[in-house]
Amino acid sequence: MRAAEPSGRARGLPAELTPFVGRRGELADVRGLLSASRLVTLTGVGGVGKTRLAHQVAATLTRAFRDGIHVVELAGLRDPGLLVETVAAALGLRDQSAPLTLDVLAEHLGGRRVLLVVDNCEHLATECATALDALLRAAPGLRALATSRHVLGITGEQTYEVAPFPVPSPDHAPTAAELSGCHSAILFEQRAAAVLPGFRIDGDNAAAVGRLLHRLDGLPLALELAAARMRTLTPGELLDRLDDRFAVLTGGSRAAPPRQRTLRELMDWSYDLCSPQERTLWARASVFAGGFDLEAAEAVCSGADLARSAVADLVHALVEKSVLTRSPAGEEDGRARYRMLETVREYGQGRLVGAGSRAGGPEGRAEPGARPDALAVHRRRHRDHCLDLVRRAQREWFGPGQIPWLTRLRRDHANLRAALDFCLSTPGEQGAGRELASLPHHYWISHGALSEGRHWLARLLDTGEDEPTRLAALGTYAYLGVLQGAGAAAVEEYEALAERLQDASALAWARHHRALLAFFGGEPERGTALLAEAVARHRAAGDLTGVAECTFKRAIVETLLGHTDLALALCRESQEITAAHGESWTRADALFAESLVRRQTGDRCRADALARDAVRLLRPLGDRWGIALCVEVLAWSAADGADPERAACLLGVLRTLWESVGGTFFVAPFMRVSHDRCERDTRAALSPRDFDRALRRGAALSLADALTYVLEEPAPTTPPPEPYARTSLTRREREVADLVAAGLANAEIAATLVIARRTAETHVGRVLTKLGLTSRSQLAAWVHDNRDAPGKPVGVPETL
Repeated sequence: MRAAEPSGRARGLPAELTPFVGRRGELADVRGLLSASRLVTLTGVGGVGKTRLAHQVAATLTRAFRDGIHVVELAGLRDPGLLVETVAAALGLRDQSAPLTLDVLAEHLGGRRVLLVVDNCEHLATECATALDALLRAAPGLRALATSRHVLGITGEQTYEVAPFPVPSPDHAPTAAELSGCHSAILFEQRAAAVLPGFRIDGDNAAAVGRLLHRLDGLPLALELAAARMRTLTPGELLDRLDDRFAVLTGGSRAAPPRQRTLRELMDWSYDLCSPQERTLWARASVFAGGFDLEAAEAVCSGADLARSAVADLVHALVEKSVLTRSPAGEEDGRARYRMLETVREYGQGRLVGAGSRAGGPEGRAEPGARPDALAVHRRRHRDHCLDLVRRAQREWFGPGQIPWLTRLRRDHANLRAALDFCLSTPGEQGAGRELASLPHHYWISHGALSEGRHWLARLLDTGEDEPTRLAALGTYAYLGVLQGAGAAAVEEYEALAERLQDASALAWARHHRALLAFFGGEPERGTALLAEAVARHRAAGDLTGVAECTFKRAIVETLLGHTDLALALCRESQEITAAHGESWTRADALFAESLVRRQTGDRCRADALARDAVRLLRPLGDRWGIALCVEVLAWSAADGADPERAACLLGVLRTLWESVGGTFFVAPFMRVSHDRCERDTRAALSPRDFDRALRRGAALSLADALTYVLEEPAPTTPPPEPYARTSLTRREREVADLVAAGLANAEIAATLVIARRTAETHVGRVLTKLGLTSRSQLAAWVHDNRDAPGKPVGVPETL
């Protein structure tokens, strides 16, 4: 016989020693999943806080499980044969005769309403899956909340990925006030104050703390280990030492399991749970930065010892083991994206080279078959993959593939940076780097990263002979410089090199660059003559991209010279070429050029319509430079049309756009004159306070909101929830109404929603009162009459 010990409400649920930080949304999500599914598994990378979240969820549900909440801790269990005994102990069963079996546990749980929290299942995933499946089938009142780095794979299992805390953007130095609402910062500050009383995030250390949070991926365990170092280091000093994070982030709580005392042990635990091929893919995929898709993984990570056909299954396995995360963003082209936390990535790189202290420890535990140069080999393969991408993008740039390719390259921008860094740091690779930084032709402009493009190109041009890659890189560097008000010397060097190499395409672009210098320098007649020559050279070389671009730019110059008929004809020519090939970027610029022509001829309405059409084409490209040119026209029109408040707001939008691309007004004096007049007239029409308020409002808009405002589109609205949009029922009351309509009694509603029976009765009463009904049958009829979508299943609650 076996006797159950008197059950506490939450057997084994520990009293926490530190405050629970954040996770309010996650708490609600998991409670909601538990109301709809009998098995919920919290997944996520090690150290992300799965156990703490599970305990917190359980602590809020003690009243919902009349027979108690029991915690089964598996971190210290290595023998799968003892799993049943471990569960039995958590349930309070005492063995008095025959061996414990799953049937005995099932019999014990059969009539009880219990929540079983099974913590750290990953190393016993198969055994846990078998046991939980059997118990859940035998005990209808049982619900289970599991934590695991590996999904269990049971029918009916609902998985919930626990993400790290959000962190500040690396592109912005946060203030102490901004960090006060950031949960990763709150956790770090609380834990640091525990070891260094009086520690607080202030104006002196906020920027360093912000960078520290980002470098540590918002991973709670890493933040706690870092906070422990505040006894002896400042945030800035710790940040300087993070290149060797696995040596620095040690010294966790002595009461914690060994695998949670250092960051290295945490990663070792995950690594040891992987198969040899999974470890190989983990290590090789660490060369990616910012994420990758399956095609990239197959190209870079496969080899003689890892078949290309096996990569998809291995990626799936690493996602299930929380080594990789499928990114929710960046899948516009139908390609799933995967990413590693920086901590996981750095550990993988250490395994790839077998580096001792960097990841694998002094013992140098390397990936099976790793060679000392394995990191360089796979970084080169990664660079080759990136180079293949930009070459393909260049071939398909002037056509309908332009938007998809720009979207893809923008999504892989971090990988392009990593590949460029490899080329700069590896002898003999600068030529490939120059090609990579020069393709597609206008990538840096359309990406809105003129300064970054010049930064890479300047470094790559410091080395190398006068080879074709140097010519292309010099041409791109010169053009970016022209757009930023510089570049004259680079244009001369580029043209001289093109002459020496007799490169027809480069000579045509050199004329284009010189034309812009002349135009911006106040010589429009010389500028239009050079553009006409550039068009002729591009046409002779069969380069329609160059023909269309130089043609619309010549139209702008002719407009300012007063030759509006010629300018209009040039605009139409450029538009016809681009439209015939399904191209978007240059076509948008040609529409902008025509808007200037129409404005010059006094047709302001047509000018505005053309500028808005251009913005619509540029919106999916994200081209802030081109969008800014169009917004200029619209701001001028708002000022001319006696709408100074809108003009001021558009000027604010412009300020943000120009600053974001590193552009300046003085490079385009034809726009500077009109811009200054617009600002002067707008200031005169508004009080200083009203002007500044409208300007700040425009400058604060996100790009998406700014474009909605620029295009005068209605702001998106969120429709009220259906089918109860016209009632005052809460979300919980709507769930109760659905369950009543499904024929459930109060006790069954309580069981389904994991709430007390009395609470369910109260909800039913409130629903009847609010709707003016007197019976459950009337409520059922009302629900069916007001249902939004026929056939939608009832009785499926969305959240607790």
